[in-house]
Amino acid sequence: MAQVLEFKLPDLGEGLTEAEIVRWMVEVGDVVAVDQPVVEVETAKAMVEVPCPYGGVVTARFGEEGAELPVGAPLLTVAVGEGADGHRPAGDPGSGGGAVRAPRAEETGGREQTSEGSGNVLVGYGTSQAPARRRRVRPERRASGAASGAGAARAAVSGVASGAGEAGAAPSGRANGRVRAAEPVDGPVPVISPLVRRLARQNGLDLRELTGSGPDGLILRADVEYALRAAAAQGGRTAAPEAGPRPTGPVREHASAPAARTAPSTVPPGGIRIPLKGVRGAVADKLSRSRREIPDATCWVDADATELMRARTAMNAAGGPKISLLALLARICTAALARFPELNSTVDTQAREVVQFDHVHLGFAAQTDRGLVVPVVRDAHARDAEGLTAEFARLTEAARAGRLTPGELTGGTFTLNNYGVFGVDGSTPIVNHPEAAMLGVGRIVPKPWVHEGELAVRQVVQLSLTFDHRVCDGGTAGGFLRYVADCVEQPAVLLRTL
Repeated sequence: MAQVLEFKLPDLGEGLTEAEIVRWMVEVGDVVAVDQPVVEVETAKAMVEVPCPYGGVVTARFGEEGAELPVGAPLLTVAVGEGADGHRPAGDPGSGGGAVRAPRAEETGGREQTSEGSGNVLVGYGTSQAPARRRRVRPERRASGAASGAGAARAAVSGVASGAGEAGAAPSGRANGRVRAAEPVDGPVPVISPLVRRLARQNGLDLRELTGSGPDGLILRADVEYALRAAAAQGGRTAAPEAGPRPTGPVREHASAPAARTAPSTVPPGGIRIPLKGVRGAVADKLSRSRREIPDATCWVDADATELMRARTAMNAAGGPKISLLALLARICTAALARFPELNSTVDTQAREVVQFDHVHLGFAAQTDRGLVVPVVRDAHARDAEGLTAEFARLTEAARAGRLTPGELTGGTFTLNNYGVFGVDGSTPIVNHPEAAMLGVGRIVPKPWVHEGELAVRQVVQLSLTFDHRVCDGGTAGGFLRYVADCVEQPAVLLRTL
């Protein structure tokens, strides 16, 4: 007999608590193999294809494209075991009452579909073994069209009695949006988050009595609050939420939504409201935290970059891969951090310690259509200018295509920000929490400059360093910035560290 397993949105790592569904890669009734990608989601870090740890028939999907789901919310259910493979549940779109082709060996990598998981994990969920006990889940909302062999298979995978597939009967057990008392539903009721479930429990509300307004009948916080207001009005008492019409549009819920009523907004009405979510929301949270926690200071200096530009021209004229200016600046940064390791560190606030790193994972700011991201070049101190150029190009291309992984966006120890590409001379960068410093580079432009005692037109750049004042004093920060400026003005200074 088929066994229905529920696959929930896994922990995608790096403290991410939610993801937006970008594209479903399977339909209800499709046969999936173990570890087959079933949905593409977008987090605050990157686009991720999520593989399903079970092989069998997809019996339900939760959430439409564009919907946000918290970690732990149901993604889909899969019927595994005997009677599930090779059959599409009757009554689903595109079924035609027939059978569905099982995946060929080359599509499944030669693996047999079993009720066991793959043993592989994404982050935070194990797939080594399917649960030993059978589980009954929320019945399908669509009415079944026949009591044939396919209808029997649907009854097996959805936990509905075999007679529920008769003509005129709704196997979902619902009538006019309410669960019929004569046909109670076993198993958990699909709820958007544990906080919503707790809100209902604290107020003595039976979730089985509700009709979810979310995708596939998912019960949202708004559904619970609406039911509580209705119950309060009938009982003659005042509920916490103000009485009003039930929302009919889509409502996005978050796992971190407080159970209590929040204070009214002080923002005046009108204007265009743009949600702070995804990359923009992650950037806002990180910058706000940096300003709250890090006592930063900024120092800056103008430098003559004429010799650095000549050195780059000579390198590229010698043949081989072209060397980028960003790679040369990164090489200067790693050399400077070797001399001033205080700036390649972080502050452990709980232990009240400054942690200095023996490696440089160099982040660099990259502007994309999705917003500002900071890819990280691992072990930048061990790479030469050619290797740095290639890695910068690879990460930049991946950032613009939205293919960066969470691991490529985290773990930096120092950040290089070339805002000169925007045509500006200077800035006061905000430290990329939890790092301790960031070097900003403005545009390189011809300016009057005193060179060897005479006024000349030289290529001048402004360098700025924002640093965490807890890790060092101004003398260390000034020494670092002065060394960087010396290397920009006289690239031969770098030869001492090669």
